[in-house]
Amino acid sequence: MRSLPCAEAPLPSIKSEVGERVATTTLSVLTYNIEGLAWPARRGRARYLREIGARLAKLREAGQSPDVVLFQEVFSNNAKRAVAATGYSATTSGPKRTTRAPRPRPDPLPGRSSPKRGELGIRFLGSGLAIASRYPIVHTEVQAYGRRSCAGIDCLSNKGLVLARIIMPGVPTPVDLYNTHMNSRLASRAPAEREAAAHDRQSLMASEFINRTHLDAYPLVFGGDFNMANSEARWDHFSRHQSLSLVHHVCNEPSSGCDVRMSWDGDAPWMDTQDLQFFWSGDVVSIRPVRVEAMFDGSPGSPMLSDHDGFLVTYELAWQQGRERPAAQLCRGDPDSRS
Repeated sequence: MRSLPCAEAPLPSIKSEVGERVATTTLSVLTYNIEGLAWPARRGRARYLREIGARLAKLREAGQSPDVVLFQEVFSNNAKRAVAATGYSATTSGPKRTTRAPRPRPDPLPGRSSPKRGELGIRFLGSGLAIASRYPIVHTEVQAYGRRSCAGIDCLSNKGLVLARIIMPGVPTPVDLYNTHMNSRLASRAPAEREAAAHDRQSLMASEFINRTHLDAYPLVFGGDFNMANSEARWDHFSRHQSLSLVHHVCNEPSSGCDVRMSWDGDAPWMDTQDLQFFWSGDVVSIRPVRVEAMFDGSPGSPMLSDHDGFLVTYELAWQQGRERPAAQLCRGDPDSRS
């Protein structure tokens, strides 16, 4: 956990063309499952995790790192040290092992729970979620999914959600960043009906959490490991609860102006990955993806250091000129910064 005083917030590059009414800047967000599981689930991860931390630190020192990183599977001590080693000025974490869900779901999941696959009612790990930002984090909230919204060995960790609200000097409002890691499918070792129901409940809880914590004036980004690859059923259930725009949907359209710098196969590239980002414009500041690319994907200069690639999205933020706000005012929560 690190905090950055508002007075020390770095200045983003803001563009405002002469004669134009709109000002713009960019925000880059990386979502990355770093495979930070401990023994006996994983072995030999220490050196890869150290390299993740070192490479992100080197990029940060060179001014080339993502502005924000949404980490998943930060479970082991080596994984936690890797996040710390990145050197980001502001960091926060998701639900801890003992964080309780807001209320238990009254009805049990389909089928029977099984202690043999980890459904013990006891959490041995926290959520494994962390958010690191170059900009100040001025507000955080967390929520666990709870024991009746998980299936199989996923129940051994307290999966959930974390919100980090950041401020960018000059941008009229804060930006809300959400991170999650949802219930796995086959890896959970739970019966299909049971793990599908758990994922559906988590989708609903994520929607409720965002509705409760988000202010309409603020743009938002929702990223993480959603565990929906190759599952039409999970996508259908998730889409019932979420109206956010999917980056893959937008950037897959040639007319979007989004620069796709990664290999996408087929007409529905979002079905091929667990790692996704959704977004929504605020009433004051709009947001849209302008570039997508992979990190740590095995390409030259970007070795694969986890069982997931990093998914990096650069967003453009835009607003009417004259509405800019200094960081100090945003930190105070002045009314003008919320309208």
